[in-house]
Amino acid sequence: MLTQINTDEIKCLQTEKPENAVAINLISNDHLDEWQAHLPAEQLNWCRKHNFKAKSGELIFFSEADGNFRSIAAGTGSEPYDPWLFSKIAENLPDGNYYIENELSSHDSDYAVFGWAMAHYNFDYYLKDKNNKNVVLSVPKNCNFNLVSSIIKGTTLTRDLVNIPTCDMGPSELEKVAKNLSDLFGASFKVTTGDALLKSGFNTIHTVGRAAEKEPRLIDFKWGDEKAPKLTLIGKGVCFDTGGLDIKPSSVMLIMKKDMGGAAHVLGLARIIMENKLPVRLRVLIPAVENNIAGNAFRPGDIIKSYKGTTIEVGNTDAEGRLVLCDALALACEESPDLVIDFATLTGAARVALGADVPPFFCDDKEISAALLKFSEKEHDPLWPLPLHSPYKKLLHSSIADINNVANTGFAGAITAALFLKEFVREDIPWVHLDVYAWNASTRPGKPVGGEAMGLRTVYNFLTNRYGTGS
Repeated sequence: MLTQINTDEIKCLQTEKPENAVAINLISNDHLDEWQAHLPAEQLNWCRKHNFKAKSGELIFFSEADGNFRSIAAGTGSEPYDPWLFSKIAENLPDGNYYIENELSSHDSDYAVFGWAMAHYNFDYYLKDKNNKNVVLSVPKNCNFNLVSSIIKGTTLTRDLVNIPTCDMGPSELEKVAKNLSDLFGASFKVTTGDALLKSGFNTIHTVGRAAEKEPRLIDFKWGDEKAPKLTLIGKGVCFDTGGLDIKPSSVMLIMKKDMGGAAHVLGLARIIMENKLPVRLRVLIPAVENNIAGNAFRPGDIIKSYKGTTIEVGNTDAEGRLVLCDALALACEESPDLVIDFATLTGAARVALGADVPPFFCDDKEISAALLKFSEKEHDPLWPLPLHSPYKKLLHSSIADINNVANTGFAGAITAALFLKEFVREDIPWVHLDVYAWNASTRPGKPVGGEAMGLRTVYNFLTNRYGTGS
């Protein structure tokens, strides 16, 4: 059941406005005095009694004599709208039907609908008591609802996959999710499993995953017009990471179910792309493994021959993500795609550099990098560029193999990991690497503790700008 793709309607949204819908009036700090000047005396006194300042997400309710709400004023603060403002508003409302009285731009209407839906996200699959909150928004007429609903579904899919524990989301279950998604949109599907990986030359994927009960595999599906520009998405699918023989501390291992967050991201993004019929030839590659410990686990000091033919010295078994990605990257480049994008929960160093909320991305193409940064700001979906500083490549030197999988220093860990991956990407192929955390460490409006989609809306907007929108 957990491997099925959710196609239910988004229950907190409706396209028609019922008669009992309560109006929400958005009030900014800048317009508070002007708005209050037009209020009836009793409502103005009510605002003053409750010291309403129109702070972001602040609510004040105006009721009828029978106690039913007549309308609600919602403060928006002094900043431009973002999706999480609407999450904050939705989370503090009682059950009922609502609509936004203000005239919003189409982009702000999209924000409102997305943020409202995210306020209702709750991973309660394993709980007896489900969250039955029923705060329903009438979708503004100028909202691009088909697009926004697909982004909601893609984001929810990403979060759910990260949140499901490895007992129910190992490599075989992740394969089923990918197969169900590919079937939903008529994609062709292929998987290479177990010892067949060795026969195909995917030695690094097999090496990392061979000690686990569930066999390692490479998931591969293709969708779209074969004549369209080729876009390849690659996601790190380490369904659990013990660290291998270089074992992680137990406190760190607690959330290592999220180490397949890169795979979750590319499946969520692929869903958005396919549902909106983006004019691309999409390929999704997911090396799915568990980095486990057993008698046949790979060891520090081992040397692996990669799919590309490059030999790799294992400096640390806990740097396994780059090992499974390198074979997928080399495979992707064989068909000369127009663009390769990978998502991976790759390094703790990225979190040290930019914290949990801002994923770094790496790209040598200045135009692509600038465009991603622009859409990141526009979508309130933060990303930040870090350099592929080539002099640091020497830190990956090995005296007995072509390259080491870790640097010989603790400095610049996110950069050296990206430089390792770059060795497996053809220089003539544009490539973007995103090092995502895929996790909310604390609860905020629209963002409960647990799995998170990071950069999804940014990358999708970048792709529509690059390739155009679908039919």
